[in-house]
Amino acid sequence: MTSNATTATPARIGWRLVALIYDIWPIMALWLAASALMLLLRGGEPVTPGSAAALLEAVWLWTVTGAYLVLSWSRGGATLGMRPWRLRVVAAHGQTAQWTALAARYAWSTAPALLTLELAALLPWSNSHMPFWLASAVALIGPLWSLFNDERAALYDQLSGTRFVRLTAAA
Repeated sequence: MTSNATTATPARIGWRLVALIYDIWPIMALWLAASALMLLLRGGEPVTPGSAAALLEAVWLWTVTGAYLVLSWSRGGATLGMRPWRLRVVAAHGQTAQWTALAARYAWSTAPALLTLELAALLPWSNSHMPFWLASAVALIGPLWSLFNDERAALYDQLSGTRFVRLTAAA
């Protein structure tokens, strides 16, 4: 007799990394399409770094990425990179997460690093890569938080009331 019952356990940080690496590919495809659309709207004119158009394009790509993630999480709880490994984003008590919580999860997982990048770029550095290193360090705080949390929840999951789980077959 076989059972189709599944249980959800908090996903380890390695599963987060595997899903993130897998999700880079569909996100890059979305960026390519979104950037092509922006290029068409600009009439083929390139973007000048540091201009308002460059900031607008960065916000556009952040929004497109967020739309992909939030829509994927709200429709089955998983992105393309999460599905092969039975990973899901759910509400804190295991039910389907509301889109507002999912949007908050995306904002909490990206906005601190982006804000750090922007603020650090305003300072004079002898190393031009320092703002990126600082932003990367801030971005790592969220998932590394799960290593020290009893529920293995990332910082942005705690702040948004969501959980990142792996479905396993019940014994």
